[in-house]
Amino acid sequence: MAYKYVRIAGNRRQVGLALGKLARPIMGPYLEQSGAWETLRPWRGHPFVDELAQQTEAALPQIWEEFEGLAEGLRMPLKDVLLWHCRGDLLHSTTDGCTSAALRTGDGSRWIGHNEDGDPYLYGRCHLVDVALDDAPGYLSFYYPGSLPGHTFAANRAGLVQTINNLRTRQRHAGVPRMFGARAVLDCSTLDEAVALLHNLPHAGSFHHTLGAASDPRLLSAEVTPGSVSIQEIGRRYGHANHMVHAATRSQAQIVTDSSRARQNRIEGLVDGWLPESGSADMLAALLDTEGKLPILRTAKDDPDDENTLATAMFEITDEAVVLRVYDRKARADIALDVMSDPD
Repeated sequence: MAYKYVRIAGNRRQVGLALGKLARPIMGPYLEQSGAWETLRPWRGHPFVDELAQQTEAALPQIWEEFEGLAEGLRMPLKDVLLWHCRGDLLHSTTDGCTSAALRTGDGSRWIGHNEDGDPYLYGRCHLVDVALDDAPGYLSFYYPGSLPGHTFAANRAGLVQTINNLRTRQRHAGVPRMFGARAVLDCSTLDEAVALLHNLPHAGSFHHTLGAASDPRLLSAEVTPGSVSIQEIGRRYGHANHMVHAATRSQAQIVTDSSRARQNRIEGLVDGWLPESGSADMLAALLDTEGKLPILRTAKDDPDDENTLATAMFEITDEAVVLRVYDRKARADIALDVMSDPD
């Protein structure tokens, strides 16, 4: 498998500490080979980064405590770990990609699918973490070494599902870094609570969130940028890559890479072709699609955005359950977990 499954439990600091310890062996080599880390270094000690820290600690004190535990577990300076968490807010383009899709089937089930695209170095070096918290629902999330969970694909024990796509906006604002906001969504119990959080937080950066919940028939597409939150309810089918496509946000200054444009066109073409009887197999086939020079499933060593697909997630959402299936570049699931059930 391209990842390892790990269970973690405790209070905020204990969970952060465990996440840090999990990533500690790889964090040094990971950052040494990272072009993003090299580009971030001039921001060390910058007052703007200090302001992002102050706003985050004030807005999300519990997440900040988890973050402090993470830095402790990594045995890295807090300011360096913060800088790494702000990479998407400070840099206009980073090696975080992804494609998401959503589908309603005739039996009333909702499906959210997602390709997690990132630094090829991380293939085989990530984890699926199953986290139990003392004061929140707890969650299952794909975990990049040294980054708070939540900005990839995840679902919590309350039945809330979230997948994240990178948006490369040409904006830089004081506020809460986008990775902290994505992590905070996993503490929400309902879609309405998650939407309210996204509307109320001051955003430093931009993400696309695909949201669903066992307790709610809706599927939502949210393009979140500094000063703008666009929420659209998804009809029967939907696809999204790495640039803004909502009418309310697409005119904002952004970078649209050739890969993102190609994947957006391809996923839209595929979902538009789904028939009323189409189901999860069609969605999975779309996420594993290799057509074209810049395909949805990304495995090329010379990918122009320096990204590869690290894992594919399929969330099946019903009124009673959320089941997560994770795939490693193939049509057979490596693992299937009922997120809302207590772990053994």
